[in-house]
Amino acid sequence: MIRDAGGLSTAFPVDLAEPSDIRMVFAAIRAQLGPVDTLINNAGSAPPIKNMQWMPDDQWDTTINVNLTAVYVAVKCVLPDMLARGAGTIVTVSSLAALRPNLLGGAPYGAAKAAVQNFMGYLRATYRNEGLRATTILPGEINTPIMDSRARPPSPAERARMLDPEDVARMILLVCALPPRAMVEDIAIAPSFQRDQSGDIAISRELGRPR
Repeated sequence: MIRDAGGLSTAFPVDLAEPSDIRMVFAAIRAQLGPVDTLINNAGSAPPIKNMQWMPDDQWDTTINVNLTAVYVAVKCVLPDMLARGAGTIVTVSSLAALRPNLLGGAPYGAAKAAVQNFMGYLRATYRNEGLRATTILPGEINTPIMDSRARPPSPAERARMLDPEDVARMILLVCALPPRAMVEDIAIAPSFQRDQSGDIAISRELGRPR
């Protein structure tokens, strides 16, 4: 899509659960394309088992690594160049689970999404007068493959009423396209239709219970 519009697009595959892989990718980006002007942290991972009573420890670790530690590592890779230049934008896609934690995403997912919002606040408090803009976007349910990790994946009809990834992309574009004098700190975006999630939560409570 970017190339069709006349732009340049390059993909760098990476395992976000491995900090060393993230550092290697950012080193390659810097070497091939130059310093990063804008960083969008948009990866997400949720544990298959949502009830922490039954959750294996490795599911907690992986979810925290992808949703929180990877953001820290990526930011640390680009921060020196942004501060040296006196300009840079970092946008992290969190989740409304940061504000309304429940069994849909699971304990580590909500905890990590709340932590990255706090981390963006730390960046603003520390570096905003050095030209750094840090924004947290908190979406509600989005029709993406992460829905397949739910204890009861939503039906096509339910997904049709959720946010579309393009809705969040437009929000990110708006944030990044503002003049340097303006910064959005935190912004929430949710589906207009509020669906009943009680049945999903009930299923999530029991998934993984030892038999």
